[in-house]
Amino acid sequence: MVRFENVGLRYGLGAEILRDLSFAVEPRSFQFLTGPSGAGKTTLLRLMMLSMRPTRGLVTLFGQDASALQKDALTAVRRRVGVVFQDFRLLDHLTTYENVALPLRVMGREERGYRAEVTELLGWVGLGERLHVSPQVLSGGEKQRAAIARALIMRPELLLADEPTGNVDPSLARRLLRLFVELHKSGTSVVIATHDLALMDQFEQARRLVLGDGRLHVYD
Repeated sequence: MVRFENVGLRYGLGAEILRDLSFAVEPRSFQFLTGPSGAGKTTLLRLMMLSMRPTRGLVTLFGQDASALQKDALTAVRRRVGVVFQDFRLLDHLTTYENVALPLRVMGREERGYRAEVTELLGWVGLGERLHVSPQVLSGGEKQRAAIARALIMRPELLLADEPTGNVDPSLARRLLRLFVELHKSGTSVVIATHDLALMDQFEQARRLVLGDGRLHVYD
């Protein structure tokens, strides 16, 4: 699904910040990406979702060489990936419901065919009472949950989540993890970047990808 072979990344003429990364994210797998602050977890996620290009090495996504993808092919590949950013990227002129439903609208689906699905998912992430408000009035934790719902609504083949439980209390974090696990059980590969050791301990079957000093260590 995702494969890195001898990947390195540097900015400008500086030293490599990521080096000699060789690993794979297999179909229907679940992994936590962890490491100290500043280790490059967000950067690695960006390489995985093809929003950055490495300085060297090979990155393949769904069997396709990322460096060879033209614009239309790149867009098609990215539609198979759900992403939860730390900065949420919600649209302020849309309601919470409309933000979550947006990927379905872009795909041309009729609202009557997805209204119940979107409403149910927003209820699950604790936003059932916030469907029709602007993101501008949501708290940081609520925005995070809306962003998670938007990423999940398309049932992506691959989910990349950057600190998805960073702004919520432990009880809700456990609930969100259950949602990610259920998505995984339905066939989605999941990569969650997190500092939260307690969260990782709740799903011990997951692989751990530990990033430090520019290198990645994989623990199955």
